[in-house]
Amino acid sequence: MSDKKRPARRGRKTDRQPANGTDEIVENVENDPTVDEAAEASVDIEENGEIEQDAGTPDEAADPDPLAEAELERDQYKDRWLRTVAELDNFRKRSRRETVDARRFAQADVMRDLLEILDNCDRARAALPEDGGSGEAFVGFREGMELIHSRLKEVLASRGLEKIEAGPGTVFDPNLHEAVMQIESEDFGSGEITDVAQPGYRMGELVVRPARVVVAR
Repeated sequence: MSDKKRPARRGRKTDRQPANGTDEIVENVENDPTVDEAAEASVDIEENGEIEQDAGTPDEAADPDPLAEAELERDQYKDRWLRTVAELDNFRKRSRRETVDARRFAQADVMRDLLEILDNCDRARAALPEDGGSGEAFVGFREGMELIHSRLKEVLASRGLEKIEAGPGTVFDPNLHEAVMQIESEDFGSGEITDVAQPGYRMGELVVRPARVVVAR
């Protein structure tokens, strides 16, 4: 082996110049159709992306319509007003009905007390002999009792009091009658009233006092 060192190789000189090589590359790129197609595709992608982005962007919220808001507020107030009027009307009807019922119950209490007087008048009239006594005092007493009895019945009737039907043969009604006794009877059918122990009275649908009756079995 030789101990001499080989001299380093120097680059070979070429005929091509760097500037001319760059021009060639640029010219080749400009003449390459694939490069043009790629550029057009890139432009299309960018344009489509912008369109899609514009389409996907939400529109700004439209300003509220003052007329629509006013109509909605009007409807809400109208609905509240109608509800309030209906509630007030129901309250008035309920109050009127409660007032009428309270007045009727109060009158019924007074009627119960007056019925005792009416009963006593009936007993007094029944105790008087029809043909007994010819004296003027007796005749005056009888006429006075008749006047009191008649006037009391008129006053009670003017307040709405009426007698409950409970004559013999009437069918017993637990809403209007109170059975004080049951008897066997051949003249009346089962459940029919045979006799009245005490007359009953009512004011409209309110029973002031039921009629106390004897009922056939």
